[in-house]
Amino acid sequence: MTGGFPVDLILFAMVAAFLVLRLRSVLGKRTGFERPPANEARPAGFDPRAKAPVEGVAEEAATSATAGRGQRVVPDPRSPPGQALARIAAVDRGFDPARFLDGAEGAFRMIVTSFGAGDRTTLRGLLSDDTYAGFEQAITAREAAGETQRTELRAVQEVAIDAADLRGTVADITVRFVTDQINLTTGRDGEVVTGSDAVTELTDVWTFQRDLNTADPTWKLVGTQSA
Repeated sequence: MTGGFPVDLILFAMVAAFLVLRLRSVLGKRTGFERPPANEARPAGFDPRAKAPVEGVAEEAATSATAGRGQRVVPDPRSPPGQALARIAAVDRGFDPARFLDGAEGAFRMIVTSFGAGDRTTLRGLLSDDTYAGFEQAITAREAAGETQRTELRAVQEVAIDAADLRGTVADITVRFVTDQINLTTGRDGEVVTGSDAVTELTDVWTFQRDLNTADPTWKLVGTQSA
């Protein structure tokens, strides 16, 4: 398989993650939504409202996995991003923008969920080395802080390609995610540190990268920011 995310692997991983979270819920083990305090280091572009994922309980994992499929937006073929996508497709004959967006949404859900659960193994396979280092630092910091984050991904409203570029065989595609989320951070004693239980619309802009000359079909996250 070339030109897109390993969609089947993503779906299987999401099911496996749900079963693990369900088991933890039954056993009463709480991994929680630990988020670093405001003065602690976060990954570049990390937004404390949006990047900590779904809490490690079965009900919230189910909500994330079944949230509505977002509207897909592909740029006009005559636009600069559209022309860049055409160049990418010329190098990788299996590349399809619509299928790419399906994989991008799946990756967004997995990364958000894995970051909140502190799942370093899953993140390692979906992030570039530099991006992983930032996320891992944030995970370590929040574990030390002992804070818990409750995050629910209620709906994905839109998934859109904002930009694309091809340098040699290395392709970059920037995707805008518009989602409805609940984010609430509590401290060790249960007091609210940040956020609320209100549903908030958030916009995240993520850049994925892949060397089209390699056999690995995974587009890895190389940059994040919040709009």
